[in-house]
Amino acid sequence: MADMLSKLTGDTQGRLLNLLRRAPKTITELSQALSLTDNAVRTHIAALSRDGLVEQVGTKRDTGGKPARQYGLTEVGGELFPKAYAAALSGLVEEIVRTEGWERAVTLLQGVGTRAAAGVAAPNDLNGRVEVAATTLRALGADLDVIRDGPRWELKGYACPLSAVTAGHPQVCALVTALVAEITGRPVTECCERGDRPRCRFTLSESRAESLELRV
Repeated sequence: MADMLSKLTGDTQGRLLNLLRRAPKTITELSQALSLTDNAVRTHIAALSRDGLVEQVGTKRDTGGKPARQYGLTEVGGELFPKAYAAALSGLVEEIVRTEGWERAVTLLQGVGTRAAAGVAAPNDLNGRVEVAATTLRALGADLDVIRDGPRWELKGYACPLSAVTAGHPQVCALVTALVAEITGRPVTECCERGDRPRCRFTLSESRAESLELRV
């Protein structure tokens, strides 16, 4: 994904778009994250705005200062990121539901996720398997962090590669849940956020028993 963006926009602009994919940011926030001057960031923002990839989405008031403009991705900008063959998947899910019902559709999606994970080589330690699961999801187009909180892990996404499908068919998340569970060897709780900015989120625990107690 990063290589594709670099070819289309250049390395710096690709990194900038990835930052805006996570959340709207001001010029100052972008300059700090990219280690560039404010003027350099403004130049990139202007170019990306002309290309229809970035737009002003609001303002943010810094402490003691005047409101600063916040920038985010346009709909076209968001389409630069992979959508995991959303149109084909959506049509397939709808056809399964129409002919066999939702229960059968979810079972099949879980099977797909399990089979996809079967060919992924994972280390013996749980921490390594969680990292492999995260890497696998990133390869599908997800943008996420791995957060460790004591015996628990959270795969916190900033976008959803299946958002075009899950908006109408949230059960499709069963595919990704099964994939993460198969790679990590732990029960996984899906806590995805849906709405205007869909975000993937999965939790699991070092303890199998504790994992079963996790709730959305």
